[in-house]
Amino acid sequence: MKKILQQSIVVAGLIAGTAANAEQEISVVESFAIQPAIRSVQLSPDGKQLALVRATSKDGDYIIEIHQTNSLAKEPVTLGADKMRVSGVSWLNNEKIGVSFRQLLEDRGRKYWVTKFAVTDADGKGDWLIPFRDKGNISFSMIDMLVNDPDQILVEVDINNNWIPDVVKLNINNGRTNTVLRGTTKVSNSFGVDNDGEVRIGQGWNRSEQAIETYVRAKGSDDWILLHSASGEDRSNFAVNGFNNQDPDKIYVVAINGEDTTGVYLLDIKSGKYSERLFGLDGLDADGVNFDDDGHVIGYNYTTKFSQTFYEDAEWQAIQDSINGLSPKGRVAVISASDDNSQLVVLTQAANDPGSFYLLSNKKDLIKLGERMPFIDKSKLGKNLYISYKARDGRKINAYVTRPTVGKAPYPTVVLPHGGPWARDSSIFDDWSQLLASHGYLVIQPNFRGSTGYGLDHWKAGDKNWGLTMQDDLDDAANFLVAKGLADKDKLAMFGWSYGGYAAFAATLREPNLYQCTVAGAGVSDLSRINATLNDSPLLSKLQKPTIDGVSPVENVEKANVPILVIHGDIDQRVPIEHSDIFVAELKRLNKEHKYVVLEGADHFSDTLFYDHKMQFYGELIDWLDNKCGIAPQ
Repeated sequence: MKKILQQSIVVAGLIAGTAANAEQEISVVESFAIQPAIRSVQLSPDGKQLALVRATSKDGDYIIEIHQTNSLAKEPVTLGADKMRVSGVSWLNNEKIGVSFRQLLEDRGRKYWVTKFAVTDADGKGDWLIPFRDKGNISFSMIDMLVNDPDQILVEVDINNNWIPDVVKLNINNGRTNTVLRGTTKVSNSFGVDNDGEVRIGQGWNRSEQAIETYVRAKGSDDWILLHSASGEDRSNFAVNGFNNQDPDKIYVVAINGEDTTGVYLLDIKSGKYSERLFGLDGLDADGVNFDDDGHVIGYNYTTKFSQTFYEDAEWQAIQDSINGLSPKGRVAVISASDDNSQLVVLTQAANDPGSFYLLSNKKDLIKLGERMPFIDKSKLGKNLYISYKARDGRKINAYVTRPTVGKAPYPTVVLPHGGPWARDSSIFDDWSQLLASHGYLVIQPNFRGSTGYGLDHWKAGDKNWGLTMQDDLDDAANFLVAKGLADKDKLAMFGWSYGGYAAFAATLREPNLYQCTVAGAGVSDLSRINATLNDSPLLSKLQKPTIDGVSPVENVEKANVPILVIHGDIDQRVPIEHSDIFVAELKRLNKEHKYVVLEGADHFSDTLFYDHKMQFYGELIDWLDNKCGIAPQ
């Protein structure tokens, strides 16, 4: 198997026209604005077909191509372009595919994006079935494919319109439904099944305890057993990852279990006893467990520079060893596999590589399917370093630094905090840091306190510290680079989106100010207002809401002392545009230096930022830093 990389790689012409278009003269900004050429690749269960979501224009306009894996050069079946804005595809059995697509709806003058789901035949000859069409804009999520019942899938949906989700079998041939389990006020969401497809996991909201509770049922039982309770003030990570295939009443959980970081344990649900820690790391949370289709543990996931797997299974370790050379300094991951593992789709990515898709057949034949973003000039992408620094109170902060390939230190520098803030950055291709590096800017992305992935103490250290110690961590990142001679102290800026946008608002107000300017994208400006908009997610509304406190930027606009560029989508559902509207109104009233850019038809997340949005957004960002901010690279 290790001989794979010594063999010639066959390049299939699956993205014909893309390479030719990539040779056209385009600006750096446009190369980042063009939607990915390939969005995803998925194999059918038997491995005989693959579904590839491919762009047909700069704006995406994605279609689905169904290829035969033994004859990739043949003309594929093409689906979707004239019916919907395709966003993803999944195989439901060897003949049917599920298609995720987006629609822009308008209700009483309010526009918003929704994600819908359709089922159709992979051969392109069947009709399109849109489940629950008669129930309006009802949303649902797939729980399990039910491999032993290929005509049905298990979904979570509010089938009886009582605002409590249920578990329902959906026939993918005719759309008929059969309710398997009714949700209750006690157990109402996040349902999961065991290896036999029996519903045995669920979550609920305990109003009296103000906590999210996780429940399990013993095999064959209708009674729910409380496994874990998490509140906003006293929370700890806990997730059920799967059932043991030898003993159905033992489950694999990712949990704190008295430690600071999460690890993987086997929990006996009848006795409540945990095994010894099966997997864990010092200073880093375990992410989860990988299983094969038989419920056998393949390995354990964790994130250092990027997501990786510690393999327990020798065969999978051999497969990983054989493909690692495709990206020696990046991530090489199997993202789709046939049931017998004879066909594997591999995705390579690195900090300075947007990524490529490959098909590995019979563990020896490697075929390149195409690149994600072939328009980007890789020679202009920066080098990424994984570093750590000490915050002013001594806390260790891990961060990623992207160093431009042009110019020399000290560089003009952008501090780029992630959103969330319950999230973390990793060293896989990041559009925004590389866009900036391609224009000569040094970029640092700190995993500041309040970020996840580094243990409970680091996560909770951000509670009620918005704009306070969380903001200190960001300023300390800039000061660290200045002290190292990498950053020019007179050419510093902050740019962020979502929580990062909040941080940019807050950075505008600090005294003394490190930055020459800031850029706030889709940012939170009013802490009391954001708490009222978290109710679409139990995790956010019940766990995160009590932790949000600190500096509310809109109440402190008079302290703004550097120019700020404010950018926001006009139909943002997560952080409504009113956050930017009210902040900008105060800037105008106080005659503070600013510019306001509204992206029409853009929601909060990157998958609703299309080509025109990015061209406007990225152009304004670079122009602001180069000219208004006055920190352009020499």
